Amino acid sequence: MSHPSHNDQLKSINRIEGQVRGIAKMIEEEKYCIDILNQIKATRSAMSAVEGKILEKHLRACVKDTLGSEKNFDAKIEELLKTLKR
Repeated sequence: MSHPSHNDQLKSINRIEGQVRGIAKMIEEEKYCIDILNQIKATRSAMSAVEGKILEKHLRACVKDTLGSEKNFDAKIEELLKTLKR
């Protein structure tokens, strides 16, 4: 089974990386707590959006490919549930 490409998420990941560096700088510069928290929430929201897009692609590609085999399908569901419980 081939895995789908997630290269379309790299732009978002790079933006998130910049947000995290910005948060570190805010902490170093002792910025106002609420401003730091707002940036943390924005970063978390951005990560959640990327996670959702990767999950959707996983369901549409990887899980869909296993629908013909009950054994493989059950394994994919268990794998997904284990990941989501983290």
